[in-house]
Amino acid sequence: MKKIFKNINLSATTAILGVVLVASSCNKITDLQPNNSFSEESAYSSPARVALAVTGVYSAAQMGSYAGSVDRGYPFGAANTEQQDARGEDVIAVPSFYLITYEGTYSPTTANNQGMWETSYALINRANVVIEGVKKAAAAGVITPALATQYEAESRYLRALAHHELLVHFARPYSHTAGATHLGVPYRTVAASSPAGVDINKSQGRNTVKECYDKLLEDLNFAEANLPESYAAGLKVSRATKGAAIAIKTRIYLHMGSWANVITEGNKLISSNAPFTSPIGGYSLTATPSGPFITASNFTNSESIFSIENSTTRNAGTNGSISTMYTKAAGRALLALSPIIYNSSFWLPTDLRRTTMTTNDGRGYFTTKYPEFSTFTDANPIIRYAEVLLNVAEAEARTTALSSRALALLNAVRNRAVTTAANQFTIANFASGNDLVQAVLNERRIEFLAEGHRWGDIHRLANDANFSTGGIPSKVAWTGTTFASWNPSVPYSGARTVSAIPYTDFRFIWPLPQSEISTNPVLAAQQNPNY
Repeated sequence: MKKIFKNINLSATTAILGVVLVASSCNKITDLQPNNSFSEESAYSSPARVALAVTGVYSAAQMGSYAGSVDRGYPFGAANTEQQDARGEDVIAVPSFYLITYEGTYSPTTANNQGMWETSYALINRANVVIEGVKKAAAAGVITPALATQYEAESRYLRALAHHELLVHFARPYSHTAGATHLGVPYRTVAASSPAGVDINKSQGRNTVKECYDKLLEDLNFAEANLPESYAAGLKVSRATKGAAIAIKTRIYLHMGSWANVITEGNKLISSNAPFTSPIGGYSLTATPSGPFITASNFTNSESIFSIENSTTRNAGTNGSISTMYTKAAGRALLALSPIIYNSSFWLPTDLRRTTMTTNDGRGYFTTKYPEFSTFTDANPIIRYAEVLLNVAEAEARTTALSSRALALLNAVRNRAVTTAANQFTIANFASGNDLVQAVLNERRIEFLAEGHRWGDIHRLANDANFSTGGIPSKVAWTGTTFASWNPSVPYSGARTVSAIPYTDFRFIWPLPQSEISTNPVLAAQQNPNY
């Protein structure tokens, strides 16, 4: 009897046998379309169907289902950006028909953390199923070994991306213990495509954080070695490339505090002198800070390295799309910019990222990075060349006091938005190396505002010796503001009624979801404390 593989949710341990393939269409980017079903015997029976299986991994990265819910952009279609922003202090959840709450109220049955866990592991499982499948297809002569290796590299890139997202939400940062020996998440590399595979996944416990990062780097090194430098047209941003694997490695090493390795990886993508360009992939900063967010060039601009596609037929819709959450116009605008960041003295009033990339409705301020609120087709940017430059700038500033290269990289990003020469940094602006590091950290808050980076920085810096956030900072509640609260000329001094959560508080990280621990006794015994 043939086994038919349906469009099912494969969470970490309640996985059902199966692969999900994505039907082809005329979509110009990655053909993210509703799923079809194929029998086990035919799933990898032709080059076209193998290609569909690989596209299915990207589909799982863009949007999965969880707890009976779909179309919310989990894990990477929108939800990762929205959740990471809302966990920090630089955006405000605006009351509406529902309220995003990330202020320590989560439990093992809360939908949002459950959704991130389940859809991330569904993506991981789909990647593992495809890795297994393309190897068999190559062995059977359906595709060439070289193509199978490339497909495996794409799957391992996405697998690494998902595991790291889980680590920053469900585990303490790398520096929490000497040698990062504390609990991370289960790093899954076995496909739930057989009863044995299901059993392995259902009984796997949490790897240590060090083991997780070692496996992340193993996956990304494989991806770097076996991915193409680019693809044709828009696929150069929506499909994993050699440059994307390297770029994510600069982020991974930043989280590890491995500054020398950040620099080594970054140097593969950064020319010796300004204007900085990449010899791999041809990346460079766009002329203006808004360049990567012009919808028509989301997938063709020079700065975007890897983004997740949202199409008119497959997106997170009115309940979860990135434009719905952030865009005022006709969007619901459920995430406003906080006066904490908007009024910060380090964000100059004349900065183009303020004057051309924010807007107000007479009540608060919002980003304009995601304008397609009618079609929900804005790409979700995962990593841009600006991040690579700032990752290396921070690493250089941490290892060389008053590093001239750190300053040059910082200025490359900052000066396209701060165009008045008198306001641009020189080395004389910094009394110490730590001052320069702090300037880079400040720049990250401005440059990546509304792109889901703030939580990652809070997480990795929570117990940093010199730049500790102390945990989750206190925040401004929407109901505690008026339009006058936003004033770039006066640092915000109003009430922060959403209390800080110290790093030592158990709520700093999320609980493993009940849907997971109820079926895996090993993980049940490894629940994060006090949940």
